[in-house]
Amino acid sequence: MTDARTIHDSHRFALTIERLCRHLIEEHGDFANSCLIGIQLGGVQLAERLHRRLRELGVTDLPFGKLDITFYRDDFRTKQGPLKAYPTEIEFLVEDRRVILVDDVLFSGRTVLSAMTALNHYGRPSAVELLVMVDRRFRRTLPIQANYRGLLVDTLTDEYVDVQWQETHGTDQILLLGS
Repeated sequence: MTDARTIHDSHRFALTIERLCRHLIEEHGDFANSCLIGIQLGGVQLAERLHRRLRELGVTDLPFGKLDITFYRDDFRTKQGPLKAYPTEIEFLVEDRRVILVDDVLFSGRTVLSAMTALNHYGRPSAVELLVMVDRRFRRTLPIQANYRGLLVDTLTDEYVDVQWQETHGTDQILLLGS
């Protein structure tokens, strides 16, 4: 039996999205030479939500892309079989751009490492910044940290953080699942 606890409800979820957008505006100004790239799959959902809200706030010229890292992962083949690949949709070069790389949960750092490797196929960015909805800070195995984070969560080894979206789960919330 899995134990689930809501650690972020839909109201706090919306406030967190708003705060992240305001922080990006504060740091990027008019977003000249910036771009937003979501890591498939969970990072894309967050990046789409951020991109939509930023447009509502007047940021109209921010290139947006989706990055698949399946073939860059060190665990591409698992006991359950190969991982499913998703499309990469980056219709612009990241050369000399300030890339805001987006993922839903920062855990070990391996996903971000894979994303940075994949990103190099689209040019050499002037900077890469990491934005995550949830930072599981004590579980890092690589020296990677988020520039922007929505929520900081300390978890036990056997716990799992699940970011759920209105579009796919019926409500925006973050759950902490334990065994």
